[in-house]
Amino acid sequence: MHLAIGGDHAGYPLKGTVIDLVRSAGHTVIDFGCFTPDPVDFPDITAAVCDAVRNGEVERGVMICGTGVGACIAANKIPGIRAAVCHDIYSAHQCIEHDDVNVVCIGAQIVGIKLVEDILRSYLSAQFSTDPNFRRRVAKLTLLEQKAAREVAGSTLVS
Repeated sequence: MHLAIGGDHAGYPLKGTVIDLVRSAGHTVIDFGCFTPDPVDFPDITAAVCDAVRNGEVERGVMICGTGVGACIAANKIPGIRAAVCHDIYSAHQCIEHDDVNVVCIGAQIVGIKLVEDILRSYLSAQFSTDPNFRRRVAKLTLLEQKAAREVAGSTLVS
């Protein structure tokens, strides 16, 4: 699988290890930074990772920040992205199987390297279920996103 990986300064200490783990499992990686422990704004790196997912450059994304929460919020603001914070193995595969998540967000200050290894193994091996119930629900997520986009576009026309 081809992956986009990024992290902010809080995720920086773990990001290199994550990239090594993913590559050793046979996946390819585009590293979107950050590349030093100097403070950066996670929304900027999240946007770059998500753009690579949206334009088909990669199949999935991985964001690593302090808690995973900020990156998840930023990612879910971007149309076409379904992001989840995963700090356990069950959520890591369930978010793919039931919700077709395309960006996983991990908190470097929350989990250790052994758990990250298991989370990523679970996330990367999972496939979106063919069960019609899950497919219908994810389609409804897309409809919610499209409706919100139309409302925003309509309100800017009025302004």
